[in-house]
Amino acid sequence: MYGAMKSFLFLLLMSASLIADPLTLNLRSRGKADVAVAEKKAEWEPKKSAIIVCDMWDDHWCRSAARRVTELAGPMNEMLKKARAQGFFIIHAPSSVTDFYKATPQRKLAQAAPFARTPVPLSKAPRWGTAWCWTDPKREAVLPVDDSDMGCSCTDRKCDIVPPWKRQHPLIELVEGDALTDDGQETWNLLTERGINHVILCGVHLNMCVLGRPFAIRQQVYLGKTVAFMRDMTDSMYNPERPPGVDHFTGHDLIIEHVERHWCPSITSNVITGGKPFRFKDDNRPLK
Repeated sequence: MYGAMKSFLFLLLMSASLIADPLTLNLRSRGKADVAVAEKKAEWEPKKSAIIVCDMWDDHWCRSAARRVTELAGPMNEMLKKARAQGFFIIHAPSSVTDFYKATPQRKLAQAAPFARTPVPLSKAPRWGTAWCWTDPKREAVLPVDDSDMGCSCTDRKCDIVPPWKRQHPLIELVEGDALTDDGQETWNLLTERGINHVILCGVHLNMCVLGRPFAIRQQVYLGKTVAFMRDMTDSMYNPERPPGVDHFTGHDLIIEHVERHWCPSITSNVITGGKPFRFKDDNRPLK
């Protein structure tokens, strides 16, 4: 009996140590002066790391964007399950629809986090009725694609820009211990309360919300966090009829390169899932 108990305790301790082990990330970035890809290995402690899910809504004003979000939502949920099991803190950030979740433990968790002063002021520049971190000419070039038409990639007819979203996509689960907010201060409070230094962004759309929201890449970089984004778990708003006249997925890759060059490195989801990186079914380009 004593031997069996000793073995059980040993296995328990071994399991705990495995969960606490740092995760090795392959961070991909680019120099500002050239197109060369640089890859660097880094170890992040999951318990000191968060994944922020940006604007994965239940619907979108652009039909093709909505289809891609639905295609992405299931694999993203599986990635989040494995990330939680490894100790990552998950923040759901479905902008403008947090009232849908006002009675949930996840929303209340975000609201209950004690106020923490930020090292720099949070962005107050408005866009669509919310704070926004605009393109920063001091550290980045203009975006490599023309998204001035808001990027609808539908080919039969262009969609009317009438936001239909009401909640986060239902395929993405809210789990006990997760938080839900679209507020930059609440996000900072949550990260500070848990001593989280590393932040991974995923979701949509990279050239818009994933860069510009008050909880997203630009703001987290300004705040001094170590930031990365999960490039296979993002999409962009890009209309191939606009410059540079490439297909939608090549346009998205150009935006990925822009963020890697000017803001933060990227990773792929397989570092967490152990499987293959996600790929949209309509992306018929040869694998690199």
